[in-house]
This record gives sequence, structure tokens and C-alpha cells, in this order.
Amino acid sequence: MLDLKFVKNNIEDVKKGMAKRRAKINFTSFLKNDDKRKALLLEIEALRHKRNVVSDDIAAMKKSGKNAKTPIGEMRLVSESIKKLDKELLTIEEDLYAFLVSLPNIPHEDVPMGEDDSENRLEKTHGTAKEFDFKVQSHWTLGEDLNILDFTRAAKLAGARFALYLKAGAKLERALINFMLDIHTSQHGYAEILPPFIVNKKCMTGTGQLPKFEEDLFKLAGLDYYLIPTSEVPMTNIYADEIIDESMLPCKFTAFTPCFRSEAGSYGRDTRGLIRLHQFNKVEMVKLTTPETSFDELDSMLANAEKILQLLELPYQVVTLCTGDLGFSATKTFDIEVWMPGQDSGKGKYREISSCSNCLDFQARRAGIRFRRRGKRKPEYVHTLNGSGLAVGRTFAAILENYQQADGSVIIPDALVSYMGGQKVIQNDA
Repeated sequence: MLDLKFVKNNIEDVKKGMAKRRAKINFTSFLKNDDKRKALLLEIEALRHKRNVVSDDIAAMKKSGKNAKTPIGEMRLVSESIKKLDKELLTIEEDLYAFLVSLPNIPHEDVPMGEDDSENRLEKTHGTAKEFDFKVQSHWTLGEDLNILDFTRAAKLAGARFALYLKAGAKLERALINFMLDIHTSQHGYAEILPPFIVNKKCMTGTGQLPKFEEDLFKLAGLDYYLIPTSEVPMTNIYADEIIDESMLPCKFTAFTPCFRSEAGSYGRDTRGLIRLHQFNKVEMVKLTTPETSFDELDSMLANAEKILQLLELPYQVVTLCTGDLGFSATKTFDIEVWMPGQDSGKGKYREISSCSNCLDFQARRAGIRFRRRGKRKPEYVHTLNGSGLAVGRTFAAILENYQQADGSVIIPDALVSYMGGQKVIQNDA
């Protein structure tokens, strides 16, 4: 959430930031409400001052034996006026808050202008796409032929956009989770977290999923609880409404969780395979940092995510998201896109496998996450960052497509062999 004073004092810059995002925001009501709020605060302050002064006079009159009936009656009316104005102020402040939480973050000056993902800026590529001397298959075809994925029975159990992993498929998914967590905790310095998979409305609001994106969430009927769309939500909120010491920063958390998304608005997109599911597994990274270090920490988070793909020897590219593709809470985002040769009817395509974002103090302000520097009295908001390290199902899919063999088998990447109990190849053992 953007600071009210900042928006008011930098209104033209904020408008430009919203325009870069193609966000159509009407600031007229906001400005009028802010003027009303200031006028009401002055009026309420004047009435309270008057009540305090007259109350002292009434006390003096009573002490001297004088009749204070008239000023007491007047102060009763003043108190009623204050109560009425307080209600008006509360309504206006609620309207101002509703407006502020609806505003996305302002894009960083380095973010390229653009309308959609076709205008994202390519930063670098890593690795060389393998050339195959046979017809390349998609991961869903490979998975079903190897009897390690079953989408038909998953649909029987839960419906469309769910996956059932079998045998070596379930083992490979688990191996990837453990591998990613081990790398991030032992080599990258993250503390492993196992958070709740269900959170309340306040947590969802803190990270920016609510109120704007409620249709994308799975809500528990009749309760103020939601299934998490990513473990970014609970991990970012660990220190919500707290003031932590500067010595604790940066806080670096990683977690494996299932993630749940309704995929509203994605009708007809990626209807087959593991790319866009209602439930999927992900290893997430979250950082809380000081303001002056957050962009350095973004670069290191990106490197941490890249390391997983490098160890798995999967080709990928890194792009900076343009203003039209930037997430609601982020000021800048790098996407890592893994090469998947079985996509686009075997022509191959880069697909997103990680997003690493710096949100500045946008989420921290919503969630009330602050820190205090040594020797300073006034606390400051932390900066929050989040990144996939990685989306497990998409990594699974990328391995199947990049490591497929002519006979339909799949080679296990060397980095995962020990996690697979020494297994080096997945073959159909049905």
C-alpha cells in the first residue's frame, strides 16, 4: 500500500506510475475525501479543545458553589457533535483506506514500458537447448506413457486442472522439493519454514491478494479463511504488526507448500499438463530487508533461483517484466523462463518457472512490518521480496521434456540421482 501522505504530496508522479501500468484510477474522490478528512480533524480538534477548557471552568464553578447547569448542557451538545463528526471521519478514513489498498505499486524507473508479456525485456540466456533426432513429446504425453502422471483419474477425483502423480512421478516431485530446500538452506542461507496452508483475510490483504484478486482465491465457505495461493503470504506475514530489530535483517525464509489458485480469467489457456493447475507445489523464497539493500537482495534472490536450474542443467532465460505484466504488489520483477522443447507442438517454448520481485515497503505498510535501527527511536517499514525457487511441477515438466529419450524414457538429472535413491532413468514399469 502506498502512503497517504506520499500519494497526496506526489500526486502527479503517482498518476504517471498508474498510467505506466495501464491502471485507470480516478483520484478525484480521493483528493476530496482527503480535504474533508483534514477539515474534520481541525473541527474535531477545536471542539475537543473547547470541551477541555470549559470542563476546567465547570470544575472551578462547582468548587466555588456556582451553578454550572448551562455550560454542562452546552458541553453535552459539544460531545454529541464530536461523536457525530468522529463517525463521519471514520467513514471517510475507511473510504481513503479502500482507495489506497486498491492502488498497485509504482513501477521502478528501470521497468520497461509495455502492455503485455510480449514486451518484457530479455536480460540474459543460460545454457543451450538440446537438439533431438526424434519427434519431441510434451511432458503430459511422456508422463502418461510412462505411467507417472494421470490427468484422467485426477479429474475423476477433483475435476479439471489437477494432476495425479504416480510411482516414479511422485518420487521425482518429492525429490525436487527436497533438493530445492536443501540448496536454499545449506548454500543460500534461508531458514526453512513450514507455514499454515490456510490463512485469514488480514494475511491476504497484507501481501496484496485482497481485496483486488479475491476471484483468484479459494475461500473456505462461511469462514474468514483462504487456501494459500503461495507461501509468500504466510511467510511475509510472520512479523506482521511487529517491530523487529535491525540486526535480524535480512530475514530469509524458504518453504515448500502446495499452492491453490482458481485461475480465474485463464479459460482456454494451458488446459493440458502441469503448467496451470488449481493445486501445485512450489518452493518459495521470501526476504525482509532494509530499504537500502533490497535491490541487491533481489539480485541475489534471482541468482538463488537460477542456481537450481543450473544444477539441473536446464536451459533458461531471464526477463524483466514490463509495466503491463508487472504484478500488483511489485515495483520490479525478474521472470526466469525455462526452455521446454515439447511445448508449442514440439517447436519448443520458454515458460515461466520463477518470478522474483521487490515490493519495497508496499506489503510491509499493509501488514505493519517495521524495524528499528540501532540508536533510532522511530521505526521504519522493511522492504519485502519474494521469489519462486522453483515452481516444482513446472520443473518436473521441464525435466521430462528436456531429458526425454527416443524410446520414451526420461533420464534423471545427475543432481537428483541421490534424491531418487540412485535411480537414473524413468521407464514404464507398468
